[in-house]
Amino acid sequence: MAVLINEKIDTLLETTSRSFYPTLRYLPKKVRGQIGLLYLLARVADTIADSKHGETEFLLALLREYNDVAQGRSSSLPDFTELAEIQNNEHEAELLRNVSDVVEGLQVYSKTDQALMLECLDIIVSGQVLDLERFGPANEGGKISALPTGEEMDDYAYRVAGSVGVFWSKMSLEHLMSLPPDKEKEFFEKGIRFGKALQMINILRDIPEDLRFGRCYIPEKDLKRFNLKPDDLMDDKNIDAFRPLYDEYLDLTNEHLEAAVEYIAMLPDKQFRLKASCMLPVLIGQRTVTLLRTGNILNSEERIKVTRDEIKSYARKLLRALLIPGGVARLLKKNKDNSN
Repeated sequence: MAVLINEKIDTLLETTSRSFYPTLRYLPKKVRGQIGLLYLLARVADTIADSKHGETEFLLALLREYNDVAQGRSSSLPDFTELAEIQNNEHEAELLRNVSDVVEGLQVYSKTDQALMLECLDIIVSGQVLDLERFGPANEGGKISALPTGEEMDDYAYRVAGSVGVFWSKMSLEHLMSLPPDKEKEFFEKGIRFGKALQMINILRDIPEDLRFGRCYIPEKDLKRFNLKPDDLMDDKNIDAFRPLYDEYLDLTNEHLEAAVEYIAMLPDKQFRLKASCMLPVLIGQRTVTLLRTGNILNSEERIKVTRDEIKSYARKLLRALLIPGGVARLLKKNKDNSN
């Protein structure tokens, strides 16, 4: 039974997580399944929250009911048929049609691992609930609302991504490594910043799409400092006025990425697969920040992202770096220098 469940989960992962799957392949076997399953559990919640459905309360109820079942507070899984039918992405529709398999996947793992996955999922869902309560459903043509302050932006980044850094760190300490107690706190803090870095990249890269669905994650308080309103970001001619603020957030993202590099340095050298799984998103993140600094992010026609060929190139460089003493540090430094 466990083998069958794992096969179903792996198939869903391969089709649903095309950007995360390369990272997943690097992970040590002792934690690969748990981290992959958390990704799917969170992706189900994310798909619910981002569905183009007209009723906020419908999505909130579905999200909470799903989380209650996953957490073991309820045994009645909601019907996802209606939501699956309106998905533009067929892989996300397929994921919604197989939520029962995803939740059942928890039973393969120990109670400790289940508790760690569900602790993180609960925090992620709390961020998505806040998102729906603030913005409503992701429907086109609505009024644009912005997060009020940078504190709300940071809190959101923690809930939906920084919390994953904590989970990843706890799984590593549970199965792969150990640290002195006085170093564990630092390890968790850097793990949080690692997750925040990746979420900030998502926020800063996806501004036009989020605006189209009435969501502005750039805080209103900061926009006011530059005499801007959320609606002004719909016009790509405002990039010069927006650029100073945008660069501030790119600088913050780079600072979080620096913490991610320090996080990787805390991993034991013998855990080269764990190091590799952490390094790939950092390399891609650094390159993405470079691209965002030079492009016009307000132009919805100018989709800024690292190409698949570049990702493959980073994967090859990463494998070579892992085989050379000091290669990891040199690769990260070279990539960072090119990002500045």
